Amino acid sequence: MNQRDLVLSMLKEIYAGNEFSHILIRQVLDKYDYLEGNEKAFMKRLTEGTLERTIELDYIINQFSNTPVNKMKPLIRSLMRMSVYQILYMDSVPDSAVCNEAVKLAALHKFTSLKGFVNGVLRNIARNKQQISYPDKATEFTMYLSVKYSLPVWMVEYFQKEYGKETAEKICEGLLKERPVTIRLKEQIEEEEKNRLLESWKMQGIQVSAHPYLPYAYNLGKTEGVKNIAGFEEGLFQVQDVSSMLVAQVAGIKEEMQILDVCAAPGGKATHAAEKLQGTGQVIARDLTEYKVDFLLENADRLQLSNLWAEEWDACVWDESKEEWADVLFCDVPCSGLGIMGKKRDIKYRLTPDSLKDVCKLQRQILQTVWKYVKKDGILMYSTCTINKEENEKQVQWIVENLPFEVISVREELPDKIKGDEGKFGLQLLPGVHETDGFFLCKLKRIG
Repeated sequence: MNQRDLVLSMLKEIYAGNEFSHILIRQVLDKYDYLEGNEKAFMKRLTEGTLERTIELDYIINQFSNTPVNKMKPLIRSLMRMSVYQILYMDSVPDSAVCNEAVKLAALHKFTSLKGFVNGVLRNIARNKQQISYPDKATEFTMYLSVKYSLPVWMVEYFQKEYGKETAEKICEGLLKERPVTIRLKEQIEEEEKNRLLESWKMQGIQVSAHPYLPYAYNLGKTEGVKNIAGFEEGLFQVQDVSSMLVAQVAGIKEEMQILDVCAAPGGKATHAAEKLQGTGQVIARDLTEYKVDFLLENADRLQLSNLWAEEWDACVWDESKEEWADVLFCDVPCSGLGIMGKKRDIKYRLTPDSLKDVCKLQRQILQTVWKYVKKDGILMYSTCTINKEENEKQVQWIVENLPFEVISVREELPDKIKGDEGKFGLQLLPGVHETDGFFLCKLKRIG
């Protein structure tokens, strides 16, 4: 089994736009589950790292190659990128081994005539990696951020325009920073059982730390997959970022309520709401595809949530049976994903300024369809995993100007560390500034 060849195949598919990185990586690792943990970790890191730093890698390769990266054959381009990533960022792999393996892969894929080119460029980079030049921060600030943090120039310019140079740099840095897995412990878990569970994780070599925002949130480091750790099959926890946990936390959920989640997958908010109902009431979690609905039902079963049901439904299609049905409506609309590019690393290469406008239109269409599901005096929780103001604050502004809703402050329900960060039209969490994904939420009450 050639792990590098598997990585090369994944990269080629992802760069071609045929697959989403987080889905393909999971599928391949599941298929080759018999590999040792360190072998799977190597493949995951090499694939994700290469994707994450593609713009920087191309910038470096172009300094040493007479053939620009964009003129290379797709397979050779992917091969060069993953090899340079190993040279620069994987100290455990000797540079000579990287070069030798790259040459073998070129030959394996019938590029024998390019073996000398691949070998020469890579060895030149390996010899001179301490002398690589980058754009000057003082005179080329935008290009510096683009290369250093591997983000498209237009995106860096947008962050600076909306948040200023200093915060823009924090955002860029935060998106590239490695973050642990965050989990939500079942809130009803007994203290003794919780301590026993946390201790068992530490005994497995997992780094466990309490998240500073919520008492039931924990960060897990050095774990090769949450499905393999104690408590998962028993439904004692759910993988979920704290930013997403805040939606149910501040929604004002009380027992016996009826809750509708119109864009529910992967299900963190819906399962959290069902737990807060403590076996009472009802949560209906909807999503567009059968695959996502099956995933929601599996989670509900694993977490033993008898008050949660999942069903296939297009949020853009009106459902008369749910008119004024929901005490709380979760509307976590499809978005650009600018806040989670650190987890879904190919997002930044797929997005364009025009695609941001398109997703805003879809969000508006969903909002115009679903708002009537909220009871009078009921709550609409609007949220996204992006940091684009057009998708966030400006959408909320449109809601209050065109629909019978008013913004409700959640300041008193927020963790102390972020109480002061709520704005007029909601709470914007930023990577590099807050200890969460980039995320937006707003609580609105139906009036009139």
